[in-house]
Amino acid sequence: MFCRSFLVKLLASLLLLVLTLGLSDVPDAIPAGICLRQHALGGPQPPLHQPAPEFTLPTNTGDGEISLSDYRGQWVVLYFYPKDFTTGCTLEARRFQQDLPQYSARNTQILGISADDIDSHAEFCDSEGLHFPLLADIEGSTSKAYGSWLGYQSLRHTYIIDSQGILQAIFLGVKPAIHSGEVLARLNELQ
Repeated sequence: MFCRSFLVKLLASLLLLVLTLGLSDVPDAIPAGICLRQHALGGPQPPLHQPAPEFTLPTNTGDGEISLSDYRGQWVVLYFYPKDFTTGCTLEARRFQQDLPQYSARNTQILGISADDIDSHAEFCDSEGLHFPLLADIEGSTSKAYGSWLGYQSLRHTYIIDSQGILQAIFLGVKPAIHSGEVLARLNELQ
């Protein structure tokens, strides 16, 4: 009797945990006008319609470092991803690259961030033919500022930042195969 009661409580607790974790990541994009104060899996999200957290990180392109402020006057799609060369991350990067002309036509820069180092990013860009910067957040400080850090790696979250540096959209439930299309659709609504 005790074992059965214990198992029922344990299963109910696990189900509640799964639902809680799953629901925190459900929205594909937080609609404009809604201030997100909840915690996603990676921590508290930065507030919409406020300045996006500033950062400067090393990259494998250009002068070796990129700051968010370098892109004032342009929109930015800032996407966090777990690791170079993994299946989902490769698919997501390929889709952004495939749609790069559409982003350029919208005066929008793609920036990818993970905890991988710049050498890994350089190899990944060469291997996949990526023509947008990948930034190395080795310690996770920028990922943490955006609520996209889980222990040792970035989570798959995306942020749209307008030309004045204001956070306009957040994507938490990212599906790599269709994500670039979702981001483009949201950009069309915002611009």
